[in-house]
Amino acid sequence: MTTLLTPAAAEPRPAPPPARRDRRSWTGWGFIAPFVAVFALVFLAPIAYSIYLSLFRDQLIGGTTFVGLDNYQEALKDDRFWAALGRVALFLCVQVPVMLGIALLVALALDSGRLYGRSFFRVSIFLPYAVPAVVATLMWGFMYGTRFGLVGDINDTLGISLPNPLSPDLVLASIGNIVTWEFVGYNMLIFYSALRVIPHSLYEAAEIDGAGQIRVITAIKLPAIRGALVIATIFSIIGSFQLFNEPAILQDLAPNAITTDYTPNLYTYSLSFSGQQHNYSATVAIVMGLITMVIAYVVQLRGMRKGA
Repeated sequence: MTTLLTPAAAEPRPAPPPARRDRRSWTGWGFIAPFVAVFALVFLAPIAYSIYLSLFRDQLIGGTTFVGLDNYQEALKDDRFWAALGRVALFLCVQVPVMLGIALLVALALDSGRLYGRSFFRVSIFLPYAVPAVVATLMWGFMYGTRFGLVGDINDTLGISLPNPLSPDLVLASIGNIVTWEFVGYNMLIFYSALRVIPHSLYEAAEIDGAGQIRVITAIKLPAIRGALVIATIFSIIGSFQLFNEPAILQDLAPNAITTDYTPNLYTYSLSFSGQQHNYSATVAIVMGLITMVIAYVVQLRGMRKGA
């Protein structure tokens, strides 16, 4: 029996409408909401307020007025700011390689397995990092003293005249010594942790190939901890540009060597609390933050580049 199809029955049925997507779940946002709130309160809000302050100037006539980017133009022409920036840049170029080099050597020595009392040395080297920066600076400042400290006692006992570590020519090196003493253990721990996760199969292959210790270090260990080296370098760069505690505390012991504009952070502090120039102080802080961010980003790109 033949069934006749009507034109309406011959037409294809229209495709069913797509199923309505479920409403996006907000559960994940609920978990991160406390962090976002704290992050916005303690990080984003101060930055936004500092940018707001940098756009104004407190004048004798007219009070606080909007000046736009005039404060930034003044900061770029400020010789005191650039002198302070050059001082911390010199500190960075000398102190950071020395500190990271010592930390790397110690980490390699601890990882070699040939050092007796490895746990004792690891804790001993890390211990200075647990000392607050204020206490460490006061301790070293006392030892630097030529009239009441260790240097003075050595001069009196041996009848010699050692150079004054707090003189204008040596105070930057003295600050570098304090910072190195404080943070060698911190960077050592970063390097040592990275060394401990290197697969032992690489060492076994190197031993089969007859590679010596120097070859193992250059061909296996250093490439494997490259990320840790970059991270430690970035942290050290940021710390150098933020140098404040050590010169601020030593300023009373060496007033002729450490001025109010010795470092950018010390200059910003002096502008804000001593000079009552809050708007210009915020401007200098923002400019310094941008310079630090750019340099750290360039170092990160260069360090993480393949084949670099």
